[in-house]
Amino acid sequence: MIKDVLLQLKYMLSHFTFNRKKDMANRLKQSFGKMKTETSNFKMIETYFRNKDNSEAYQILSDKTCNDLDFDDLFKFLDRTNSKVGQQYLYNKLRTVKLDENQTNLDEVIIGKLTNDSELRVSIQQQLENLSHKDAYYVTTLFQDKHLKAPKWFGFIPVLSFASLLFLTLSFFEVKFLLVLLVVVVINFLIHYWNKNNVVEYINSLPQLLKLNSVAFQLFKTPALKELNPKLSKSIKLIDEVKRRMSFFRLEAKLQGDFVMIAWSIFELVKTAFLLESLLLFNVIKRLDNKRDELEDVFQFVGHIDMLVSIASVRNGLEAYCIPTITTNENAIIVKEISHPLILKCERNDITISDKSILLTGSNMSGKTTFMRAIGVNIITGLTINTCFAKSFEFPLVKLFSAIRISDDLMNNKSYYFEEVLTVKEMILESEKEEANLFLLDELFKGTNTVERISAGKAVLSTLAKNKNIVVVSTHDIELTDMLSNEYELYHFSEVISNNTVGFDYKLKNGKLKNRNAIRILEINEYPKEVIQEAIEISKELDNSYLGVED
Repeated sequence: MIKDVLLQLKYMLSHFTFNRKKDMANRLKQSFGKMKTETSNFKMIETYFRNKDNSEAYQILSDKTCNDLDFDDLFKFLDRTNSKVGQQYLYNKLRTVKLDENQTNLDEVIIGKLTNDSELRVSIQQQLENLSHKDAYYVTTLFQDKHLKAPKWFGFIPVLSFASLLFLTLSFFEVKFLLVLLVVVVINFLIHYWNKNNVVEYINSLPQLLKLNSVAFQLFKTPALKELNPKLSKSIKLIDEVKRRMSFFRLEAKLQGDFVMIAWSIFELVKTAFLLESLLLFNVIKRLDNKRDELEDVFQFVGHIDMLVSIASVRNGLEAYCIPTITTNENAIIVKEISHPLILKCERNDITISDKSILLTGSNMSGKTTFMRAIGVNIITGLTINTCFAKSFEFPLVKLFSAIRISDDLMNNKSYYFEEVLTVKEMILESEKEEANLFLLDELFKGTNTVERISAGKAVLSTLAKNKNIVVVSTHDIELTDMLSNEYELYHFSEVISNNTVGFDYKLKNGKLKNRNAIRILEINEYPKEVIQEAIEISKELDNSYLGVED
């Protein structure tokens, strides 16, 4: 009878597990190529990047450039990872430009397999989902943060632990030893709860490290993935050496999570009496402190695989994309049908930048800034995940800098203009170095008066365009188009005014903007006639004086 019940329970459990895996597989297949719906915890996602030494990278994207190019929104669009480890790894990848052609070629082979073999992809994703809990964010602390050090009196802890065991045993033969046991237990109780704050720092990370190592072990069995780090088995084995001791903290986390009060109480009593928590914690920390490189190897292996799954998913959900061609022509960018990935049904444009930089004119909302951001975003994704949102994209190896979104720094008593001055100064310093740069600037020095804005703007833009640098700049100052015609190709975006309405086609056009529509738009919006008339008269006077602009 009991045997039949156990068999029935075993059948029900296996049936439940099978259906659960089947449902997960269906969900993963259906989500391939689609954006996530969950919110992004950037404070935790950024942790790996903020604490990692990326000094060997070709370029680390600054917070300023990331803010200019709406990097957080870009990340959310690109993030199709299944694990928190993958999220952190992908974020770091997008912020750091590293050059490794062999790695890129291997990545493309694996992305192709993940795209074409849904069974392989889903099996990998199922493994990665074991690291989807928010606690997995804390794994990086084990190899990036400074660990706790055992107190100087730590040597007494093994003695007290042994004393508890000794007097507990002796109390079975002589009752008077219970009193001594009670004294020892009280001392151990104080030490145990002193150590609780230390345990809290690791209760999230240690159980997740066990999961990470297990996931890495399973993924390493796949021949195609094994090529990412053929020597990873050594790191996995070294972490396994601490597995039993870390399992103690996994049990601790599970009991807390499931809130099994009776089991937790017994477990807590044993830990307190024999100081198990203190003994194991500092032992584990000491061992892991010597295995930081191995921990990061395993982290990077799993994160890299998750990133490749994410790239495959992004590409699968696009109408068009291309793998960029990084050329040796230091001054040429050739783009066909470029778009901005964050704009639905974005108008696609072509542009060729060769001997001259680019000066964009056009009214507000006509598409200038979006076009510049599209170029910047595509350069980032091209250099980091080998994916561009265009029909074709050729560009040289460049470092990317921008001055698009600038605001007052009230906390440091810096005005908008002063902030812009500092940003542009950094660009000038970068322009003098050997590496080629791409500078994106939106309405240079708009925080000051017209005459000085045009004068300073011309001088700065001429300087930035020297050497091997490429500049894409937008401006409302038509005067600059004549001043910079020898150094900059002129393009513009324009609005269409028809039937008292203003529309935009967002198409890039050759030449400078010739039509002035700002006052006309005021008129369409029914400004008083006397305001319109005075504005027209003043604009004519200015055209005929020091600005020298033709109608």
